[in-house]
Amino acid sequence: MSLPTGVLDTDKLFTARLHAAQVRPYLATALFALHPVESRRVPTMAVDRHWRCYVSPGFVDRTPLEELAGVWVHEVSHLLRDHHGRGDRVAAERGLVGPGERLRMNIAADCEINDDVYGDGLARPEGAVEPALLGLNPGELMEDYLRQFRLGPYTQDFVWLDCGSGADGLAREWDLGADGAHGLTAQERDAVRFRVAQGITGRPGTAPKGWQRWAEEAFHPPQPWRDLLGAAVRSAAASSGGGEDYTYGRPARRSASLPGVILPSLRRRPPRVSVVIDTSGSVSDAELGSALLEVAAIGRALGGRRELVSVLPCDAVARTVHQLCRAEGIPLLGGGGTDLRTGFAAALRVRPAPDVVVMLTDGQTPWPTNRPACRTVVGLFPRQRPTWSETDPEYVPDGPPDWARVVEIGATDAGRSAHR
Repeated sequence: MSLPTGVLDTDKLFTARLHAAQVRPYLATALFALHPVESRRVPTMAVDRHWRCYVSPGFVDRTPLEELAGVWVHEVSHLLRDHHGRGDRVAAERGLVGPGERLRMNIAADCEINDDVYGDGLARPEGAVEPALLGLNPGELMEDYLRQFRLGPYTQDFVWLDCGSGADGLAREWDLGADGAHGLTAQERDAVRFRVAQGITGRPGTAPKGWQRWAEEAFHPPQPWRDLLGAAVRSAAASSGGGEDYTYGRPARRSASLPGVILPSLRRRPPRVSVVIDTSGSVSDAELGSALLEVAAIGRALGGRRELVSVLPCDAVARTVHQLCRAEGIPLLGGGGTDLRTGFAAALRVRPAPDVVVMLTDGQTPWPTNRPACRTVVGLFPRQRPTWSETDPEYVPDGPPDWARVVEIGATDAGRSAHR
């Protein structure tokens, strides 16, 4: 029996969700955590940050069931990947304001999702945004795509796009808000993400690589020290002299007082960070894995500019310098003694020169005696009952120098982290 025009066909909507859960079983927990809300103000389907899914009855009526299943997966992907929170952060960091910039975020977020979401039982909805349509490469993040396009002729066909505040962080008029019915609390949202990540990591190979990378990060819940380390890197990079250079592209204003003389102006440029990872025998495999997570967090602290991060494994000898593409692709060679002074010296020789050097270590190393020209951040793996030397149990090495800012990795609260 057909429904009257304008009435939401819940049977079709829920059948589409069931189909989505059947073909993407690792997303089933998230799909059934979404609460649908009928709305005639949304163009298609849209989500808010509280895990409500606003649904247009007309859109459900005219969309084939297989495509509708793909839209379910698309919308829940925005929430699982925290596009609203990431949108807020990138807007604050880059000064992006207004609905036009939020539309760009929605398009960039769609590019991140849609490059591997369709196929294998999910039909591609009409008008779905994919990186190739904008001449972009697949497999990148929203933050990366945002730097690669502007609104213009290539995006004019996407002005209708609106996946809601759950996709870009900008509240909509139809949002029920934090106090509205059927929203999930922050703890409930985190629990859903964790269960989905657990399902993906528990059955490796069944999910696309993009979801596997997401699950590896989500499976390690946010930790206080990661925020502290990111804040320390941002603070060091923003300090006087960090990430600054002279340019004649925009002459200094004081040139007006010197006729015939053009003076360069001081320009802020993106800071560069060199990360030295302690790969000596005293650092466990688990700590090396944690170090790679910290490297990824440093990349996010720089707004996703992975090309600005170089990584240098070091035990007693400095190894090859690697540019950060994906943290899991960096070989952490080592296993011998520890002397991070060689790694520190090698990091300072990287060209272009770093504005910040980050050292991730257990602290069982001699330290440089001279303060470098750039800022230094030390991430320490804690030792509850350290044995500093197999030959001399009484020996305790010196702590990090006073000119370094120190963050204890693994601290359960800010009080266990030292700030310098």
